[in-house]
Amino acid sequence: MSSTLKAHKIHQEKIVEDAINLLSQQIWCWGKDIEKSEGNWLLEIGFSRLELPVDREGSSVYLLKISENKCIYLRAFGILYVDTKYGSIFLPRYEFLPEYTEESTLDKPPWTKKDLPKLKVPTKSQKNNCDSLMLDLLMWIRNYEENIVHKLGIEYREETLIDWDNGRRIVIPAQQIISQWKIIESAVLDNKLG
Repeated sequence: MSSTLKAHKIHQEKIVEDAINLLSQQIWCWGKDIEKSEGNWLLEIGFSRLELPVDREGSSVYLLKISENKCIYLRAFGILYVDTKYGSIFLPRYEFLPEYTEESTLDKPPWTKKDLPKLKVPTKSQKNNCDSLMLDLLMWIRNYEENIVHKLGIEYREETLIDWDNGRRIVIPAQQIISQWKIIESAVLDNKLG
C-alpha cells in the first residue's frame, strides 16, 4: 500500500472514529433534552413520543415528521431516517456506518433493532440515495444543535455534557459540536466515509 493510500485510510478511520464519538454524545444529549427541567425539549419542538406497548420492555420512541415524506426516529441504539423518495437509513450509535433499505414504511416503531426494516450496506446503485439520506440527516442534526444554542444557549449544552464526562468517554466541547457535524457532512460529501 502506498504511503498516500495509507494516509488516506488513516484519515478516513479518524473521521469515522470522531463521528462515532460525536453521535454517541449527541444521543446522550437528546436524552438530557428529554429530561430538561423546564419540560421535554423534543416534545416542545414537535417530536411525538410513542409509548412502549405494555407487553414490551424498553423506552419510548421519539418520532419527528419533518415533512409529509420525511421523518426521524430517535433511539438510544441509533437513528432511523425515512424519506419516501430515497428509502431509509439507520445510523447505529457505535458504528456510524449507515445501513440502507429502499423501504420507507415501517410495520411498527423501532422499539428494538429487530423492529427495523431489513437493512444492509448500500449497493453501488443505492449509494447515491444512501448518501442523500445521510447528508439530510447530518444537516438536520447540525440544525438541531444550532437551534439549541439559539433558543437555550451554549451554557445549556455545556450543562448537559457535565455527566457525560465520566473520565472514560471522549467529550466534544459544546462550542465544537456544530463545527464537528459540519466536518462529518463534508466527509460524506467528499466520499471519505465508507
